[in-house]
Amino acid sequence: MNEDLGIDPWSTDGETDYSRIVNQFGLEKVDHTTIPEPGMLHRRGIVFAHRDLDVAVRSIRDKSPLGVLTGLMPSGKMHLGHSMVIEQVKWFQDHGADVTVAVADLEALATRGTSISQGRKTALEEYVLNYAALGLDPSETKVYFQSSRPEVQRLGFTLGRRTNLSEFESIYGFSGDTNLAHVQAPLVQVGDIVHPQLDDFGGLRPIVVPVGIDQDPHLRLTRDIVGKTNWFNIKERKSGGLTVSLSIQPDNSSIFGIGSNGRIDRDSREALFSKIIDSITPLGFADFTVNPKHGTMDIPGATKSDKHLIRMKLLQLERHLGGLGLMPPCSTYHRFAPGMTGGKMSSSRPETTIFMTDTIESMSKKVNRAISGGKTTVEEHRRLGGDCSKDISFQYLQYFFEPDDSAISEIRRDYESGRMLAGDIKKLCVDKATIWLNEIVEKREYWRDRTDEFIASDST
Repeated sequence: MNEDLGIDPWSTDGETDYSRIVNQFGLEKVDHTTIPEPGMLHRRGIVFAHRDLDVAVRSIRDKSPLGVLTGLMPSGKMHLGHSMVIEQVKWFQDHGADVTVAVADLEALATRGTSISQGRKTALEEYVLNYAALGLDPSETKVYFQSSRPEVQRLGFTLGRRTNLSEFESIYGFSGDTNLAHVQAPLVQVGDIVHPQLDDFGGLRPIVVPVGIDQDPHLRLTRDIVGKTNWFNIKERKSGGLTVSLSIQPDNSSIFGIGSNGRIDRDSREALFSKIIDSITPLGFADFTVNPKHGTMDIPGATKSDKHLIRMKLLQLERHLGGLGLMPPCSTYHRFAPGMTGGKMSSSRPETTIFMTDTIESMSKKVNRAISGGKTTVEEHRRLGGDCSKDISFQYLQYFFEPDDSAISEIRRDYESGRMLAGDIKKLCVDKATIWLNEIVEKREYWRDRTDEFIASDST
């Protein structure tokens, strides 16, 4: 874990330097103009960074298979911060993606001491019910429990051979006194993220994982491990085109024409490249330059935009030859919603957030006590205006309660000009939040006895 940047899946708190994180960890910035029908969080820059979002967007545009993986920690109560992820998941689902929800009951046991039975109860009553109320479609949503899906654990530990404790120390900040169950938890997360690509859970397709930036360590670990398993690598050539190269590994060396004496069997290697060419030719390419000795093949006519389709064909071939054939996950990252009292929202500090089950009275008190961006006196506020970057009520309208972009712009103008007072914006936030919470209550009652519709058959 890099403590200066505060990236930790279990305890991130305080201020976050998003620009530094983008640069430090090689993220791409989200350009909402490239996204079909961008959602509210895209348009407002709240979903601010990604890895391979273009791959997911291409699937949406092509109407080809796309999966979404999200997870929940079955401890504590669901609050507004959690709803941001479901807002994104629903956006992908509305654009044709199937949804897999992982209940991290094993991780909750390892890192928080939550029993498996209590984790299940919390997941169903506190999270799945609210996910239904927030609009997920049960026909395209499958919720499973880590403890009930051995394929996840098996895959996680199989892939665990591709990493080591030094990498865990670098990514997570683990040390000699770290609980071993805590060390195992990220490997199960890797299994969670990757397993929807298995044939029994939807098959090979891009999987996108929308998360807060504090969860990026899990995505970095998964992408690194998956990359090490791939039998074929694709790189752009400086002179144009793409190069496919073989990744020789113990479990594919004989298939790739490496004899027991370490020498290359030319006939086997040429037969392999014939299979590669046969798999790629249907994409419309006819010009290939093969170097069997070095294990490379150039495709001069291919461009960067062809990389994804070529990779899918090669992964299918890898599976046919006996490999795992896994894609690195795509991911999107959203900004943290500010806590009512500053810092980050936290289930363990009720005063910092609005819970999905809060009463209107409780919510109103929290909003009225929340940090304001107003000035000390009405006269000063009328003259200088309010500060939206500090005002929690404005930010909650922006993140959660006001879907109309033009209305948000008008509120910002009125508040920053001094026409709208701090009390006015708090009242507006309470009014909008009241409507939002009442709708959630109504929908929760509708789904209360129907949450089993969301549960995967292996987790019933």
